[in-house]
Amino acid sequence: MKTILLVAGTRPEIIKTAPVVLEAQKRSDVKVVYCLTGQHKTMAMEALSIFGVQPDDDLQIMRPNQTLNMICESVFAKLPPVIERIKPDVVMVQGDTTTAAMTALCAFNMKVPVAHIEAGLRTFNMDAPYPEECNRRLVGVVAKYNLCPTTLALDYLRREGVPENTLYLTGNTAVDALRFIQEKHNLDQLEQILPDVKTPYVLITAHRRESFGGGFQNICTAIRESALRYPGVQFIYPVHLNPNVKGPVHEILGSIVNVKLIPPIPYLEMLTLIKHCEFVLSDSGGIQEEAPSFGKHCIVMREVTERMESVTLGMSELVGTDTAKIINAVRRTIEGKNKYDTGKNPYGDGHASEKILDILQDHTSTR
Repeated sequence: MKTILLVAGTRPEIIKTAPVVLEAQKRSDVKVVYCLTGQHKTMAMEALSIFGVQPDDDLQIMRPNQTLNMICESVFAKLPPVIERIKPDVVMVQGDTTTAAMTALCAFNMKVPVAHIEAGLRTFNMDAPYPEECNRRLVGVVAKYNLCPTTLALDYLRREGVPENTLYLTGNTAVDALRFIQEKHNLDQLEQILPDVKTPYVLITAHRRESFGGGFQNICTAIRESALRYPGVQFIYPVHLNPNVKGPVHEILGSIVNVKLIPPIPYLEMLTLIKHCEFVLSDSGGIQEEAPSFGKHCIVMREVTERMESVTLGMSELVGTDTAKIINAVRRTIEGKNKYDTGKNPYGDGHASEKILDILQDHTSTR
């Protein structure tokens, strides 16, 4: 039997790795040991409960006011004993967190093959997103199994000279997760989430550190001007608790009648809002995958994105934090001038988890 040690801790990591765990449970010749890092404990447990997945281990690395280097230190101190005890055939990580990068390096140092879910995403800018661009490049260097979500991601790794025999095209497990959720959970209880919701509405998510300061002022000003221009459209914004976000958002948008500012919400409620919105204004990475999965246009308020596939197809539009560009994109979308085909999801067919396990079962040797 093949043993996979899967290390994850943030809510996005759990959402994108849970489908692999569920698929492994259907198979008799592979076992996934799920190790939490202990970050974002409340959100992690919420995400696990959506899929009915229970962790097998917990590194409990979270410390007050910890820095990126403290996270690195904790992974190097706490993960090796787990690897020694489990003796996995492969260590699996997802995405581009600091814990993913340090887990991959730790496994590499211990001569254990690394599998990287969502390999090959690139902006080619080390500062945007920071530190994620560096983290995913580090994992790509040591990974024996680069599990690429799209042909573009695979091509990026080819251009970087990553060995061809480490490259695999799988699709994105986010699509698997959404398929599972829509089968198991009701995403149509909009009024129960927000009793005073008004349709049509635009959903907003914005919280990236690269935009703090002037960029965030621009974003909020664009939302304000758009809301005033279209009083019949509600703008719903779950506001991140970070003072760099909360401060300017409430200062600039708090008095606008058709802007509804709400606290952060659970993942299933966020998906419900995405499913029923007109379109999305976001600087999030994950929503750039989720919006096309629901056939929703996404205006991306970032200077660069590692998810160009939906931009190329017109499902998303990259506008940065320029106030005028955001306002114009909102205007075109509300007035129906953005035309795109929602029939094909560029991020996969919902069967990435099966492909990933097939690859690992076919190519890994049992220790």
